Amino acid sequence: MTEQTRPVEQEAPVEETAPEAEPQAVEVEAESQPVEVEAESQAVEVEAEPQPVEVEAELQAVEVEAEPQAVEPSAVPEAVVPSMPEAPPEVAPVAGPAEAVEAQASPPKAKKDRRVLRAVLRWTAATVVFAAVGSAAAYGITGMERTDVPGLATKADGRWDYPTIVKPPLPSGSPGPFAESNKAGVHSADLRKLLLPAPKGAEADTALRGADGWLAQKPFVAQYADKTDRDSVDQLLTDYAVRHIAARGWTTADGTHTRIYLLQFDTAALAEDLITNNMAFYDSPKVALRGAVTVERDKAFPDRADVDQITRYAYTESKPYGGEHVREAYLSAGDVVALVVQSRKGTAPEIPFQQTVVLQSQLLG
Repeated sequence: MTEQTRPVEQEAPVEETAPEAEPQAVEVEAESQPVEVEAESQAVEVEAEPQPVEVEAELQAVEVEAEPQAVEPSAVPEAVVPSMPEAPPEVAPVAGPAEAVEAQASPPKAKKDRRVLRAVLRWTAATVVFAAVGSAAAYGITGMERTDVPGLATKADGRWDYPTIVKPPLPSGSPGPFAESNKAGVHSADLRKLLLPAPKGAEADTALRGADGWLAQKPFVAQYADKTDRDSVDQLLTDYAVRHIAARGWTTADGTHTRIYLLQFDTAALAEDLITNNMAFYDSPKVALRGAVTVERDKAFPDRADVDQITRYAYTESKPYGGEHVREAYLSAGDVVALVVQSRKGTAPEIPFQQTVVLQSQLLG
């Protein structure tokens, strides 16, 4: 600290055109060149030519760069350097020239940084809240039934509420009816368990239960209208050696009466020959059921409702209807022939009929 009281020493000779540096002031003729002041030692270096003027002081370091400006010849800027105090006060160690310049050049950013931090925190909190609310809403919607979600509920189209359809298990080691190893196309599962169950709320038709779930051949033949047709069907079933007949029926609240018959033969070849050559044709069945003397192909039955490996022949009674409107469909599925019949006073709805036929086809497939 004692070295600061020594007089200013001149490190380099001063050109004749430059004024002698004194502790009070320094006059410099500026010609749009930068002026550089550095603080390191107490000597003052002044150059008259367009070179930067360096002033070094040990106590403080200040670097000033003056941007070039156009100056009129008569205007001479003055650089005033304060005189050195005799006994400078004690100060804490200061940073070097580079750090001092950065500290002076960069204004304080504490307030701005705090504003940015508060904004970030607000947006982060908002994002967390929205994410939590969205997750809760998604969880609530996925936990609801489709029919309970506004805008997603399927409009009622007349379908019946059937229970969950499950195929019966096969005996151990037995292939499915359409497996490559099953050349005869035999259904090894219990035929009675392949019957479609009644929809919820329907009243069962006890007349079709038969003995131990098996229906006799005569009740099946009795549903055909003409005596000649009944005799013909009865003889066909005998000739093709029908093994079992399983049946189920019900009546729904709207008065629609449904009857399903499953007839099983020894092989798929026998069943297919019986239905294609003796019972069902493309445009109409070969034999007519009671109450449906004139029948035509059901053109309203969609092709997209086809089930793999199942051949379907769907018909509807032609107008004018009799006492009831009758719809019927024959299915060929391996060694099984199925007959689905629905009748109702007025008009038998087509949607429940299609639904019933497709579900029964899936059970046999």
